[in-house]
Amino acid sequence: MMAREKGLDLVEVAANAQPPVCRLMDYGKYRYEQSRKERETRKNQHVTKVKEVRVEPKIGGHDLETKGRQAERFLKAGDKVKLSVLFRGRSITHPELGRDLLQKLSEQLSDVGAVEQGARMEGRTMTMYMAPARAKSEASGSGKEG
Repeated sequence: MMAREKGLDLVEVAANAQPPVCRLMDYGKYRYEQSRKERETRKNQHVTKVKEVRVEPKIGGHDLETKGRQAERFLKAGDKVKLSVLFRGRSITHPELGRDLLQKLSEQLSDVGAVEQGARMEGRTMTMYMAPARAKSEASGSGKEG
């Protein structure tokens, strides 16, 4: 009765409380504001993707730098990077070459990323994962300011 006089709705806020809690409000406006808040939080979220950079053991020095710059761009964008060395034919007999390549790439990317998972053989592929370093520095930096 009171809600109709004021042009509002009687909304049950907490049904499980003893006694149940109700509130007089404009329900349409309330739902609109909730959807705006939800949209705003979704807009500020960043979904982390895993990007892959593939190389072979016989890659040239300049080509390796190019692949490194590509991985650096991914890390700066906030994505994780999967560095893969593909072994073909007889190159599988020298896994140390792949490990050396991944070591060079991790040194090249050390200022923008950190090794999340070291070099591992998976069949004919050696992989290593790197995560952006920015996330770690922000987490440690916010604690020091407060």
